[in-house]
Amino acid sequence: MILRKRWHYRIPGGDAPVETRNMADNLALAGALGVSPLVVRLLRGRGLSSADEMDVFLNPGLRHLASPGDYPGMDQAAAVLAQGLAEGRTLCVWGDYDVDGVTSTALVLDFLESRGIAARHYIPPRQEGYGLNQEQLERLAAEGVSLLLTVDCGISAVEEIARARELGMLVVVSDHHLPPETLPDAHAVCDPKLGPCPCENLAGVGVAFLLMATLNRLLPGEPTDMRRLLDLVALGTLADIVDLTGQNRVLVKNGLLLLKQATRPGIFALKEAAGIAPTDPMTADQVVFTLAPRINAAGRVGLAEDALSLLRAPDRDTARPYAAALNALNVKRRGEEDAIFDDAFAQATALSERPGLVVAGEDWHPGVVGIVASRLVDRFYKPTLVLTRDDGDYKGSGRSTEEFDLYAGLAACAEVIEHFGGHRQAAGLKVRADRLDDLRRAFDTAVLDQLGPTPPGPRLALDMVLPFADITHTLLRELQMLEPYGQGNPEPVFASARVLLEGMSPFGRDLAHLKLLLRDIETQVALRANAWRMASVIPRSMAGKTVRAAYQPRINTWKGVPNIELQLRDIMLD
Repeated sequence: MILRKRWHYRIPGGDAPVETRNMADNLALAGALGVSPLVVRLLRGRGLSSADEMDVFLNPGLRHLASPGDYPGMDQAAAVLAQGLAEGRTLCVWGDYDVDGVTSTALVLDFLESRGIAARHYIPPRQEGYGLNQEQLERLAAEGVSLLLTVDCGISAVEEIARARELGMLVVVSDHHLPPETLPDAHAVCDPKLGPCPCENLAGVGVAFLLMATLNRLLPGEPTDMRRLLDLVALGTLADIVDLTGQNRVLVKNGLLLLKQATRPGIFALKEAAGIAPTDPMTADQVVFTLAPRINAAGRVGLAEDALSLLRAPDRDTARPYAAALNALNVKRRGEEDAIFDDAFAQATALSERPGLVVAGEDWHPGVVGIVASRLVDRFYKPTLVLTRDDGDYKGSGRSTEEFDLYAGLAACAEVIEHFGGHRQAAGLKVRADRLDDLRRAFDTAVLDQLGPTPPGPRLALDMVLPFADITHTLLRELQMLEPYGQGNPEPVFASARVLLEGMSPFGRDLAHLKLLLRDIETQVALRANAWRMASVIPRSMAGKTVRAAYQPRINTWKGVPNIELQLRDIMLD
């Protein structure tokens, strides 16, 4: 199934090689910032207009972090923790099994250890379910826990936190998910989505970092250097796919420097196991697609405790076996994912005329259904739910297209769903087996209500036309200043001038990828391009034709020699 993308430009006038309307302003800003006018145009396309805004974006130092006290509940949460620790209460940190939850837990434990404070932790296995549960809370209370801190969870745990208080616990909730109408009756709740704040899109690990920074000032003794924890903040924030703008950009940009240095033994071993030189620089993509999946694999098909042990390992020798285990789990996860995707794809193909896709399996691994849902959205560009059997019912995950609010869509299906939660683009849910067809009908209605009878197809956002002759090593070094790329700050995508597709050859496993040779018709500049997973999309009949390419330029170093090549995003006949 081939879905052609609709091209559109983020920058007004981006489809023209030269933008005359703002040329004088761009030249002045470029001079003030010490960059090229092209970079200024890209920054304008990201909503920045003044030299000060652009300077902060290009140089996001830690001095640009807002005060933690500007976040809802942060000061109160730190005060309750300080009080409980001063009373000699035994603290337990309750986390989650994904990367954000594991890094949040590791960060808090690492901080407390640096201040000489012993603490317990609990990360539920996936089969136990997300968030708090009363059975484990009762066990912890019986073992002497009397101070509870949640990280990356807890905002919806009304009944569980009520039980924790009955058991005599002081309870602090730190979370970043959308709050329900009724908040849990904790002694303190900090969540950036509770009110106006400098960054409502913090990841759970970002909230935990700011909470520990606030607690750092309240505890007796010498404060710890919070900067050393930014590697965990960057890892968890990137993995959680939050907007990489504003405060998140400051945290991640500085955390990536620590991920490069790999002074944390677990990060050193994880990079090593992933085939990355341990002290090589890390891009956001490398974190998201190389490091994060290995940590996530522990929670998906193993135990998140192994990932936590890796991140808290005291030395490399201790860390390496955990890294090797996570690497093996990731291989297993990929195998299960591919097998489930094949089954789910066949179902989705049969249902492809419906507005939304709801596919279900009897024994699909619950840890990978979210990834499979994402892959189905990429193939069909429809809001998608992927479910698997769970104690007689169906439980699973959903992913959405850019235009569809999945959380609102599931809310519209609430009468046929046992429970659900999540965000605009991703959610989890549970439905009784006998209501599966009812869910399909209700979900179709929800999709039609939001998108209408003719849903939009996939779009590709481009920044501007960039002829091959304008791509230089200097420009590519300038583009690195815009990193880290991700949600809210996408990597620039350029359109070529008219180019000749001189040749193409398949490569890779199953010959799924293509290498192309593209030559600019006007300047005769030729560049090679990699078209990943596009062998089934680009017809061989295009060879020898005049085309327009959407691409991202790269520097590929081979045997010490840097060369410019392209990563193809799309191609069309001119």
